[in-house]
Amino acid sequence: MRNAKKAKPHLDLAHDNRSPAMRLDLYQPRQLDRGRALWVELLWLIAQLLVLTSPISCNALRRFVLTLFGAKIGHKVTIKPGVRVKFPWRLEIGNNCWIGEGVWLDNLANITIGNHCCISQGAYLCTGSHNWRSIEFELIVKPILLEDGVWLAARSTVGPGVAAGQGAVLSLGSVATQDLAPYQIHQGVPALPIKAREVIASNRAERSS
Repeated sequence: MRNAKKAKPHLDLAHDNRSPAMRLDLYQPRQLDRGRALWVELLWLIAQLLVLTSPISCNALRRFVLTLFGAKIGHKVTIKPGVRVKFPWRLEIGNNCWIGEGVWLDNLANITIGNHCCISQGAYLCTGSHNWRSIEFELIVKPILLEDGVWLAARSTVGPGVAAGQGAVLSLGSVATQDLAPYQIHQGVPALPIKAREVIASNRAERSS
């Protein structure tokens, strides 16, 4: 005789007497300092739609519009189509950086990107979260820092408050919830260092230094 299958536990939310884990009707959106007047933010949303995310605008125009709204952009920075930036006035990008297609810089707090950094397609940098202990779902924002020579591979994610040390690598689809060690390759969810990044010198690099 076959054993009868065990019934799956049923959660009856209608008769759960516990208090709710969070009350979104109590959330206070004014907790966030948006950094600019509402009309400036509205203008930015229009400019982002027409220029930054557009596949027909040029790299120089995307850089110009970002700086027009307060971003600090270094020399020889490449910004591909489809990039999204929450608040350009909280963005700083160093020299010789690549920002790939579909990158989302969700910078409720500052995002600072050093020189010679590569952020590949579809990467997500998130500076905001919520206090899961707070019934009001309190907003938490923390800045993100990428030091020189950092590579965030495609579809990777960097969480609030993370600092990536010089030369750090975050591999394909990995999620960084803690700081990334310098010159280490990080992989997984959450990302952990798996091996050292060994950099091969070149004659061109020596001549240009």
